[in-house]
Formats: sequence, C-alpha cells, structure tokens
Amino acid sequence: MRPLRADISLSALRHNYAVAKNQAPRSKAFAVVKANAYGHGVARVAKALADADGFATLELDSAVRLRELGIEQPILMLEGFFDAGELVTFAEQRLTTALHAVDQIDMLAAANLEQPLDVFVKMNSGMNRLGFAPAEMRGAVERLASLPQVGAITLMTHFSSSEEPGGIADAMARFQAATEGLQYPVSLSNSAATIACPEAHGAWVRPGIMLYGATPFSDRSAAHIGLKPVMRLTAKIIAIQTMMPGDGIGYGLTFRAEKPVRAGIVACGYADGYPRIARTGTPAMVEGRETGTLGRVSMDMLAVDVTEIPNAHVGSSVELWGDNVAVDDVAKCAGSVGYELLCAVAPRVPVYEAE
Repeated sequence: MRPLRADISLSALRHNYAVAKNQAPRSKAFAVVKANAYGHGVARVAKALADADGFATLELDSAVRLRELGIEQPILMLEGFFDAGELVTFAEQRLTTALHAVDQIDMLAAANLEQPLDVFVKMNSGMNRLGFAPAEMRGAVERLASLPQVGAITLMTHFSSSEEPGGIADAMARFQAATEGLQYPVSLSNSAATIACPEAHGAWVRPGIMLYGATPFSDRSAAHIGLKPVMRLTAKIIAIQTMMPGDGIGYGLTFRAEKPVRAGIVACGYADGYPRIARTGTPAMVEGRETGTLGRVSMDMLAVDVTEIPNAHVGSSVELWGDNVAVDDVAKCAGSVGYELLCAVAPRVPVYEAE
C-alpha cells in the first residue's frame, strides 16, 4: 500500500464535544456532521458521539444512515428539504427540518404526513444566504404554528461574523427585534459563537469545526481553546534528493536551493487532499523535528526539507497535520482554513480509527 494514512481519534472527538457542552452548559448541542462529518466519516463520528444531544447535517442520505446506525436523537437538516417528494422520508425518519423559504412552507402545508415534523425556522440576520427576511419572520412562524404538519417550533439564525469581537451584535439585534414576543426556543450559535458568545447560546448550539479539533478563529489556536486534533494525516518519505546551490525542485522549480539542501520526497499530494497552493515552508514534522515543505505540491508527492534532520531516511514518517502540526497552520500557508483541508481528504487515503 502507498504509505499514506489518516488516523481518527475517537477520544479526541468526544473530548471536543465535551468542550462544546462545557462552553454552553445550559444548552443542548447538535454535533454537526455535514460533508461526511467534515471528512471524518459519519458512521465513525456517530459511534464516538452516540450520546450526543442530537446531530445536524444537510445530506438526506447521511441522515438516513444515522438512523440505520441506531441514532434516536433529533437530526436537524440544516438546509431543510429541496422538493416535496423528500417529505415522506423526512417524516418516516423523524427528521427535524430547517425552513428558510415560503415555498418550503407551501410544500409542507400541502403534504400528507403520517406525523408532524419538528421545524427550525431560519431568519436571515445579515449573512444573506438562507432565511426569511426579518419582516417575514413573524408571519412565517405564525403560519407554521397553524399547520397540522408541524410539531415543535424552534427559531434559528446563522451568524456571519461570530469569530470577530462584537461580530454578532447587529445580527442579534435584528433577530431579537424580529422575534420579540414569539415564545419559542432558539438556536443561534455555531462553533465560534458557542465559544465566544454566551449570550447567543439559546436552547441548542450547533458546534461544527470545533468538534474536529480545528479553530474557527484567526487569532486563537485550537489548542488555546482546549481542543484536540481528531485527524492525523501522515505519510512516509519515499526518496531523498540532494540539491546543490541553484538546483530546483518540483514543477516550475519554484524553489531553488541557495546552499546544499537535502529534500525528502513524501507520498502525498493534492490528489490526496493536501493543498496544491501551500507555499514553501508550510509546516511538517519529520522524525520528531519541525520542518517545512519545498516547492510546488504535485498530484501524488510533495517535498520537505530534511537538511537539518540527518536521521531522516526513506521510510521516515512525516506528519502533515495532526498532533504536532496544526491543520489550521497548514491551511494558513495555503490561504485557506482548516475546514477545507479536513473536508478535502480524498477517498483514496486509507482511514483508521483509534480510541
């Protein structure tokens, strides 16, 4: 087998969910598992978090899979249903649906369901993706309250800037003004607001990226928040190249040596999910020593500088992110965020789990 693997720590996942619960002790917490649990595997995460208060996703097949795995807790569909034909499955699987548009209410009102659906009514508080306009929110809630197809109602929004100081103030003001007097529980907080905005915790928080050990903040590391990395991506050196001054490496020879350089060629590339645009110097760990990448990442390989690591050899393990190299630090070197890297790990990378 190609010497590349992703290891998933179930104990770290449980630890991070506990951090979310401790941050919002009076709230229930949906474990967000969209995008195949941010690349970590829905079934794997469901097993690790079997006692979670609930789960949230947006792929219907993922929600059905959770039920097949024995999950009985609420499952929130973050974007709701996309056509009326899905409502039978929503009812059969006892899914909770977000509602963000009038046409969804129309489809629900026309549906013949065996049991009512619990709903989260989403307001657009300024992010301008999904949600009822503030002026529409009250009417939508009142209409839904009159429908026999509707069970419990929760009010919902999503913050655009909860990772910034004071970033939820305007959105909170809009939400509170639009829902004043509506006596329903609320769900407002993503990972950043769960950590930084206790005034927005409400009945349910919705931690996502923090569960997987990455930070939602630009100025606070995951370790500073008390999170543990869940995924560790490692590969092995499959060749060593010695470069003299003026020699380059990789496509385009974007790195050229100014002095003798020893480069380890690593069995991982952008086809595995490692970011192609990660710049020279992107952190890595070889034989317990910190180092960085060299040159351009190719489809199946990348290079790391092992000049100062004399015991590096063919077969040496390279941590690309995980316990010692934060995925967020790798992402910064690619102009991205940890979310993207974790979600982008390719199916050809073998995944192993451990407690």
